[in-house]
Amino acid sequence: MRFRHRARQRAVAGLTTLLLPFAAMVGLASPAQAATSATATFAKTQDWGTGFEGKWTVKNTGTTSISSWTIGWDFPSGTSVSSAWDADVTSSGTRWTAKNKSWNGTLAAGASVSFGFNGSGSGAPSNCLLNGGSCDGGPTVPGDTAPTAPGTPTASGITNTAVSLSWSAATDDKGIKNYDVIRDGATVATVTGTSYTNTGLTAGTDYSYTVKARDTADQTGPASGSVAVRTTGGTTDPPPTGNAVKLGYFTEWGVYGRNYHVKNLVTSGSASKITHINYSFGNVKNGQCVMDDSYAAIDKAYTADQSVSGAADTWDQPLRGNFNQLRQLKAKYPNIKVLWSFGGWTYSGGFTQAAANPTAFAQSCKALVEDPRWADVFDGIDIDWEYPNACGLSCDASGFSAFKTLSSALRTEFGSNYLVTAAITADGSSGGKIDAADYGGASQYLNWYNVMTYDYFGAFAPTGPTAPHSPLTSYNGIPAAGFNSADAIAKLKSKGVPANKLLLGIGFYGRGWTGVTQAAPGGTATGAAPGTYEPGIEDYKVLKNTCPATGTIAGTAYAYCGNNWWSYDTPATIGTKMAWAKSQGLGGAFFWEFSGDTTNGELVSAINSGLS
Repeated sequence: MRFRHRARQRAVAGLTTLLLPFAAMVGLASPAQAATSATATFAKTQDWGTGFEGKWTVKNTGTTSISSWTIGWDFPSGTSVSSAWDADVTSSGTRWTAKNKSWNGTLAAGASVSFGFNGSGSGAPSNCLLNGGSCDGGPTVPGDTAPTAPGTPTASGITNTAVSLSWSAATDDKGIKNYDVIRDGATVATVTGTSYTNTGLTAGTDYSYTVKARDTADQTGPASGSVAVRTTGGTTDPPPTGNAVKLGYFTEWGVYGRNYHVKNLVTSGSASKITHINYSFGNVKNGQCVMDDSYAAIDKAYTADQSVSGAADTWDQPLRGNFNQLRQLKAKYPNIKVLWSFGGWTYSGGFTQAAANPTAFAQSCKALVEDPRWADVFDGIDIDWEYPNACGLSCDASGFSAFKTLSSALRTEFGSNYLVTAAITADGSSGGKIDAADYGGASQYLNWYNVMTYDYFGAFAPTGPTAPHSPLTSYNGIPAAGFNSADAIAKLKSKGVPANKLLLGIGFYGRGWTGVTQAAPGGTATGAAPGTYEPGIEDYKVLKNTCPATGTIAGTAYAYCGNNWWSYDTPATIGTKMAWAKSQGLGGAFFWEFSGDTTNGELVSAINSGLS
């Protein structure tokens, strides 16, 4: 979720991967091995101007196991590592060294490992060495240029158990050796040509494929675009109909500058077209769930004309504020369920301590939800942890199983009569944030996941390239493989999450750049476009009039007006996305957040009609 208009995905699926010119800089080996027995790539997975997140991915391309690795590189003055995970990083002057942890030093033939870091400054690594040898596996440092990305694969001949893939060739200054075919983040074949038939698949199952090229020095280039494939046959989840979840986030702070109140759900017509509301956000402090803004939540007085019921609050009534208005809304619309959402981008740092004692955390959350003053308001709890065992506004190192353990504790404490849900990353890239936590294992304890399939791209990369922040599918020229809804959903399904426990996310806002000279996606920019509350972000209700859509790409809309370039969803693109969600058997859709819609709720109406 976005919180106070912050750039949610500065750590997830949402920022352009910048492969540096020496994109396959690391060839590594144990002292007894040649440096050409392994390679790696370096990527800037996000860049916010004054700093960035970097990731090294190391792969053993030899035929024997590697027992350890040490990488050294130079940063220019003013660029440094501020924190790192999955490797021990030290420095001496401008020279930086990363050594494997005790648990990730051994790499079997064909295996790979990634580690990441947060950096300050804007420089790029140079003069890279691995165990004293050349980092790119070649005879010189930094060695020859890595291959380009192959074309996005085309799928054909899809059966119950097989699919044929073909793609256009990559280029390289010294020649292409072969291609790695990657399915759902794992390499399934290495071929010399530009086609491959994958057999042994499961009927009625979703898969996602990308391809990477290798040059004669065994350097791997960036991944191609992805193609989603569903095999024929099998049993599929029934598409949602009348029981589809239609959920919107209501922001606690929206009653101030945005002047958006619970009654607006009634006057816009939205209340009759939704099934659930997530009230956001409660805070997570000292390992416990706590209320954030008590004035907005339980004390703000409403006059008769502002109130859902038409009755004014009195000075001595036991509950006022948003909670009382939600109580009145539920009385008027008994079908609506309300969940209290905790965390979000700003408050997710507290989950690290919560994960250390999940039972105590769950007990505190239930005690708060069941406070007798508002116990009838809430039907469950939503956890928005951005991100388990990965980095968001801060970094978490609770481990792969922490999210599953926390989810289990919440279900144990709340029991089966409450809804327990979670908003999660939509980073469908190989080795990305979906891979960092056990979302498959945790799903057994949760009613559904709100998959945050938006904020993939935006002016947090101030010079572009311009790209839609909420692409449904991949497309030629997408800045980062796996950063789209189809790949994220396919990856979560491949990890065992049932389709009907996945909700597709819709943003009721756009992301935009200024200083853009071309209408089509992929242009350069000079910075963030002006926004009402934050540069680079604007509500749909504003953009539909000030910068109407001029085109569509990957199932979403974009707009070019003056020198500004925006991307956002419209009623038409939401209709396309809802049809896709139904075809995938998803449990429904959710959106962030109500106040970005028009006064007559046209985006909510599009979700409702699309899922009905």
